[in-house]
Amino acid sequence: MRNVRVAVVGSGPAAFYAAGYLLASERPLEVDMIERLPTPWGLVRLGVAPDHPKLKEVSRAFERIAQRPGFRFLGNVEVGKFVSHDELMRAYDAVVYAVGAQTDRRLGIPGEDLPGSWSATELVAWYNGHPDFQDLPFDLAVERAVVVGNGNVALDVARMLALTREELAPTDTTDPAIEAIVASPIEEIVVLGRRGPVQASWTPAELAELGELGGADVLLDPGELELDPASELELAASTAIVKRNFDVLREFGGRAPTGKPRAIRLRFRVSPVAILGSEQVEGVEIVHNRLEPDASGAVRAVSTDERQIVPAGIVFRSVGYHGVALPGTPFDELTGTMPNVGGRVLDASGTPIPGLYCAGWIKRGPTGVIGTNKKDATETVDLLLADLDSGALSTGERSLDLESLLAERGVDVISYEGWERIDKLERTRGADQSRPRIKLASWKELVDAGRN
Repeated sequence: MRNVRVAVVGSGPAAFYAAGYLLASERPLEVDMIERLPTPWGLVRLGVAPDHPKLKEVSRAFERIAQRPGFRFLGNVEVGKFVSHDELMRAYDAVVYAVGAQTDRRLGIPGEDLPGSWSATELVAWYNGHPDFQDLPFDLAVERAVVVGNGNVALDVARMLALTREELAPTDTTDPAIEAIVASPIEEIVVLGRRGPVQASWTPAELAELGELGGADVLLDPGELELDPASELELAASTAIVKRNFDVLREFGGRAPTGKPRAIRLRFRVSPVAILGSEQVEGVEIVHNRLEPDASGAVRAVSTDERQIVPAGIVFRSVGYHGVALPGTPFDELTGTMPNVGGRVLDASGTPIPGLYCAGWIKRGPTGVIGTNKKDATETVDLLLADLDSGALSTGERSLDLESLLAERGVDVISYEGWERIDKLERTRGADQSRPRIKLASWKELVDAGRN
């Protein structure tokens, strides 16, 4: 009996957890991990803030998975460009899409497309060395930046813009980003939250870091922490994480500015209604909100008549990610996910498509942390294995060999050994400066290093 071959499309946490669980299943399985970039690890490499190196240590588990018999990495292979979805389905017994959520949610307000209005995902990809984002014209020569959102990514953006050269030096932030951040005349970074301090979705450790920055004060008017009755009830019944967040905010509210060159100002119960400017961003018009419970008891923001203009030269939108459709695959535009039940992808009639699965954000939406993807991927793989064991998964002769197809099309496929060459080169470049790595950040550099 020949081995069952599974393609896992994507190489972030959900993809690696799916591959690892498949290869540990004690069945005759081979897994090809197909990645658009020449490098693996997804947001662990290109989304985690550079000054959070401990979060990147999960990559060690991925490295162990990659060493298991039956694993192959096919980097620099974009599905929909170099190979179609239908061709993948002909080349493999099963296909698992774990491609994440690759774009940002929009605010849907006037001025959102002005020069100087950016998604947080673009800035994060830029300072992390994503090769698609290195030529973006970020102009940080402004005195005030506005970050819209109350999650960890919003705090990452605010914190990164406030770091000093000494704080950036030991990270793998790209050199151009370090120079732009250090040279910026930014004096204030304003973080806007639609709801109140109780409803913010950041974590205590991430929040507390703002108070430890070498070159920036954290500013919080104590009045921002006054709670409406619904929020008081929510706080009383909340988790330890939410209560710890509020304790950190109380401590911030009692601080006086110390005169550091930059400041991060936290504001709540305000929403942007327009980004202002004629040729580029000049400010943000915000509306003040009141909070009240909805029919389910959840606290929602309701606009008032009180408006205000916050002068600013650059805006970063951090209100969530959104999935992107892959050509030829089912996709729900509203949720930004592949329609599925437990990871089995559904056709237009709601029937599972034999051999087609999904995991991670493209399955459930952009929620959870890195570890959430382990349980998510396990659920998907359990269904795949159940289909295999029951005979519901067709394992007849495959009609296409992907490797031969890519060779015919002249694709420079980067193997896992090629990625290891990239990895070694980056680490060697960083060692001389006591940095974890200095990333190769252009397609040519990455492909050349991975190929040779």
